[in-house]
Amino acid sequence: MRVRRYRWSDLESVWALHQICLAQVGLAPGDGVYYEDDFPRINEIYLADRGEFLVGESDGGRVVAMGGLRRIDDRTAEMCRIRVHPEFQRRGFGARIVAELEARAVALGYTRLRGDTTLNQPAAIELYRKYGWHEISREERGGCVVIYGEKELVEAASPLLNQH
Repeated sequence: MRVRRYRWSDLESVWALHQICLAQVGLAPGDGVYYEDDFPRINEIYLADRGEFLVGESDGGRVVAMGGLRRIDDRTAEMCRIRVHPEFQRRGFGARIVAELEARAVALGYTRLRGDTTLNQPAAIELYRKYGWHEISREERGGCVVIYGEKELVEAASPLLNQH
């Protein structure tokens, strides 16, 4: 998989990937669990406001993974929109997107990441735990249990900085 920054021409592909991945876990756009108003404004919300949005392409150029980094405040960013097409799951693509977004967050000067997932997405929960995230709260929304997590980046960045 080749990871690169989102381009405007990716909008249709990332929207389709979002819908496919939500359907896989029994969710749907507009169900009250997740918002979708950021998709037509990825450049504005992510790229132009100290954030990032990455897509992962298969060898044929198909967008099969994605993830965003959205500014919350000067120290904190939200990692969101982590999606991997069902045909490409269990190959490390989600882990690669998470790792690249974490590295980008450090480069942008963030010291904390926040994010959320739902209880019915065990692969996402496991991926976050693998990368050192911890749960900070839960709430019921739209008939689902949403799990909120965070990770301090100072600790995560230290071993990387010591290797250079």
